[in-house]
Amino acid sequence: MDENARNFITDFIAEDIAPGGRFEGMQVHTRFPPEPNGYLHIGHCKALCIDFGAAERFGGITNLRMDDTNPAKEDTEFVEAIQEDIHWLGFDWGDRFFYGSDYFEKTYELAVGLIKKGLAYVCELTPEQFREYRGDVNTPARSPWRDRPIEESLDLFARMRAGEFPEGKYTLRAKIDLASGNFNMRDPVLYRIRYIEHHRQGTKWCVFPMYDFAHPIQDALEGITHSLCSLEYEDHRPLYDWVIEHTDVPSKPRQIEFSRLGINHTVMSKRKLRRLVEEGYVSGWDDPRMPTLCGLRRRGYTPTAVRSFITRIGVSKVTSTVEYAFLEHCLREELNRNAPRRMAVLRPVKLIVTNYPEGQSETFDIENNNLDESAGTRPVSFSRELWIEAEDFMEEPVKKYNRLFPGNEVRLKGAYIVKCTGCEKDADGNITAVTCEYDPDTRGGDTPDGRKVRGTIHWVDAENCADAEIRLYDNLFSDPEPDAAEDFIACLNPDSLEVLTGCKVEKALAEAKAPESFQFLRTGYFAVDSVDTAPGRLVFNRAVALKDSFKPNA
Repeated sequence: MDENARNFITDFIAEDIAPGGRFEGMQVHTRFPPEPNGYLHIGHCKALCIDFGAAERFGGITNLRMDDTNPAKEDTEFVEAIQEDIHWLGFDWGDRFFYGSDYFEKTYELAVGLIKKGLAYVCELTPEQFREYRGDVNTPARSPWRDRPIEESLDLFARMRAGEFPEGKYTLRAKIDLASGNFNMRDPVLYRIRYIEHHRQGTKWCVFPMYDFAHPIQDALEGITHSLCSLEYEDHRPLYDWVIEHTDVPSKPRQIEFSRLGINHTVMSKRKLRRLVEEGYVSGWDDPRMPTLCGLRRRGYTPTAVRSFITRIGVSKVTSTVEYAFLEHCLREELNRNAPRRMAVLRPVKLIVTNYPEGQSETFDIENNNLDESAGTRPVSFSRELWIEAEDFMEEPVKKYNRLFPGNEVRLKGAYIVKCTGCEKDADGNITAVTCEYDPDTRGGDTPDGRKVRGTIHWVDAENCADAEIRLYDNLFSDPEPDAAEDFIACLNPDSLEVLTGCKVEKALAEAKAPESFQFLRTGYFAVDSVDTAPGRLVFNRAVALKDSFKPNA
């Protein structure tokens, strides 16, 4: 997919750097400012691909800035995870790594400057009064402290910083327009008092800037040309521009908004994702059912598949929801081209080739990828006893069943044609083994006499295989719109994970390492689990099923 395809953002940037544009002769400079209070998810991926991709398109640069202006939930664990995810996707910020808290001192100085200009004041409204005096579309907001003398506001703001007042006693507000139709411009709060330890600043600060004040200042101090953000900030853009215009900052970035990414059958609110983790509905942020990048990576998603998905959904200002099946489609396309083929039996039953010499074995060369001859072949051992899927045998077949049943022939993938002769059962009537006879003249699966054999099944040599645990994943939520439900937890899919033990796989797979992925013939695409796989324990996650339910042109 062409990641350099034009969109309205790249058109704006091209216009800005062209002769006569607001950034003529300047290098395009963007930033990605995640909050370090959770792991990146597929929604963040759209934003970071736009931020880094737009800069790359124009030979520009991108800063990575941790937006840690809110000290309540930040953690170094999340900082490290965010960096890992961005590198996994193939982007890099070089030495341009910053924290929003790096600018606390300068942001405070600029707030003092606004007070001195008569453009900010210390307000004593309580949160309840603030809501009461907010007004409505026909009624201006009010504040009896709006005309507080400049010197008094300067003194109170300094004492706020010094920790003389309790939380909620004072705020610093911008003096803009209490009658504005845009409520974000009705003298918004710039600073509030918080007595909480900051993960980097400790207890140095007890006044913290609001995002709408800190963010434009941070952009301007870093020389950002284009501040690309999601659509919910469109109504905040006048405040962004006001801060840039009225504070003494060295540059004037341009804010451009785009629609967020919505995907059905999932949630992307950090609050909701955190609840899933903390209340044990999933095994962690990297649970393969989660929409987090670390979860998708563990499940078997590749960075190229994820970036292809982001590119193909496009960039617009129209809010829409994308089918999760399209994300799966992008991965399936890639793995279908590139994943090595292997045989794995998920629900095994013994197949005994009764006329095959006991104690004898042989090998067959089977292609590694039927779509890529250059991938070559691999040796696969064959002996008298094999493992096959339990569903590949029916004692009394249904109509159009072309697999094993008494008297029917099937082709064992890459090996021989065999005819089913019956089955063995235990005292309770459970099938313990299927019996068959092979045709030695059909080595490699050929039929010299031209007879037609409709079914082909996969198998694993019982004398030369490895045991594996295989995890089958489905959508975490059965409801396609869990965010719209009164309680999203009630929408959880009880069948989102099925764990199969005692599975049988080709012996060579015992050496597989994460993040290797394979197509298990007739079953799906599977990746080695990066967390639970260990010596003597082989775990595979189904990344995506073989069947593609998504129709790209529908």
